Amino acid sequence: MMDLSKLTTETRNEKTMNLDELSTSKVLELMNAEDQTVPVSIKKALPEVALAVKKIVDSFQAGGRLFYIGAGTSGRLGVLDAAECVPTFGTDPEMVQGLIAGGEQAMTVAVEGAEDSVELGENDLKAHHLSDKDTVVGIAASGRTPYVIGGLDYAKKIGASRISLACNNHAEISNHAEIAIEVPVGPEVLTGSTRLKSGTAQKMVLNMLSTVSMVGIGKVYKNLMVDVKPTNAKLVERSKRIIMQATECDYEAAGDAFVAADKNVKLAIVMILTNLDKNEAEIRLKNANGFVRGTIRGTIKGGKD
Repeated sequence: MMDLSKLTTETRNEKTMNLDELSTSKVLELMNAEDQTVPVSIKKALPEVALAVKKIVDSFQAGGRLFYIGAGTSGRLGVLDAAECVPTFGTDPEMVQGLIAGGEQAMTVAVEGAEDSVELGENDLKAHHLSDKDTVVGIAASGRTPYVIGGLDYAKKIGASRISLACNNHAEISNHAEIAIEVPVGPEVLTGSTRLKSGTAQKMVLNMLSTVSMVGIGKVYKNLMVDVKPTNAKLVERSKRIIMQATECDYEAAGDAFVAADKNVKLAIVMILTNLDKNEAEIRLKNANGFVRGTIRGTIKGGKD
């Protein structure tokens, strides 16, 4: 029999033993108070998060990819973070990918037994031709999911970088990773419902991993998402605003540069800041490895470790 008694994510929260008898307001207050403990737990793990970011940046700079792998809520959060990298940072969909036990259908319907298969974790990464240039982040609130362990062990066999993210101390998946991020958030308001504090902690850490890694490869100028993809009317307007904010030009000039750069926000910014035409700005940007600051100062500057 599987022993879950030692996992804090499975223990009962003494503050919510009579949850079903409390008023709506009191339950909301308790949930809000418990949620505020999550960032405190994450703060203690920031050194490991920083090491993980370095691994991911190294992969990207070597032409590698980032894979999130998980089951249930953990898998869904990985898929979500991966999907949002495309519009936010203009990444190719292959660059950051989320794999969930049971495949796409598991995003909305539980797939029985999928998370219990070590082989499935390995096979899913094999299907995506995992290489030694890639980084795999195994996500499991409990820290013991076989699907995730199978994926991390296969990554080791291939020579890919391995990072684990769990919400319990001394998690089993930590033993299968090079860098172990453990964020023990304690018992959930609703016993065992790890979509709550555990899910919040995982989402916050994934936000850090993807965002700071993208800063590290030049996807950000100042605090602006300069590689945003203008795929709808709202994002077209946001793109023009970003150009205005980055260059201090007016709306008309931003619109003209946006069109002249073929709707490439970063290129439009470089064109204005350097007073170069599209072709020359493209060369300058390429020589700066995609860092806007490098086109201005003549030096390449990325995120700090």
